[in-house]
Amino acid sequence: MKITAISPQVHDKNRVSISVDGKYRFSLDVYQLLDLHIRVGAEYNDEQIADLEQESQFGKVYSRALEYCLIRPRSSREVRDYLYRKKRQTIDKKGDSKPGISDSMATRVFDRLAEKKYVNDENFARFWIENRFVKKGVSQRRLKNELRAKGIDSSIIDRLLSDSDRSDETEIKKIIVKKRSRYDSDEKLIAYLMRLGFSYDDIKAAIGG
Repeated sequence: MKITAISPQVHDKNRVSISVDGKYRFSLDVYQLLDLHIRVGAEYNDEQIADLEQESQFGKVYSRALEYCLIRPRSSREVRDYLYRKKRQTIDKKGDSKPGISDSMATRVFDRLAEKKYVNDENFARFWIENRFVKKGVSQRRLKNELRAKGIDSSIIDRLLSDSDRSDETEIKKIIVKKRSRYDSDEKLIAYLMRLGFSYDDIKAAIGG
């Protein structure tokens, strides 16, 4: 089988369509095209074409997973869960069944993301802690629970929280300044702060009771 055409895709300038024996067969991103040394006129057997089709699928899945990671930092568990969903069979617009990716493909994509530092639990935990503090005051207890739910190791959580200059006491005071006018009694304000994960004793001390 011979590569008979390589043409840029209309809707994605970073990918090219590969034609084999005069018919479209698969697509690759431009970096894969260069790495695999594909050119018009090159000849491949059935097994080699099947391998190139696997590379095509890898490029597509990796690109989408990379976009997922670039929206915001992701934990390892989040990325694994994302790739697990990609392994499920889906139904396209025509009603046809479309198989999901293989376990080996999911592992390969995850490993590449980790290699390129797009998946890093410590960086994710640092982002999460700072974002939660800035966006909305929150207790260290709740932060720990949130990070554990994201699959972050307790040693990373404890170290980053101990390095932070934030404390429950300062966070409570910050929230009280912002929210006190919204509550017509200390009891309601206390209940709100407890829902954020702060201890009753710390809240009472901050309120002055």
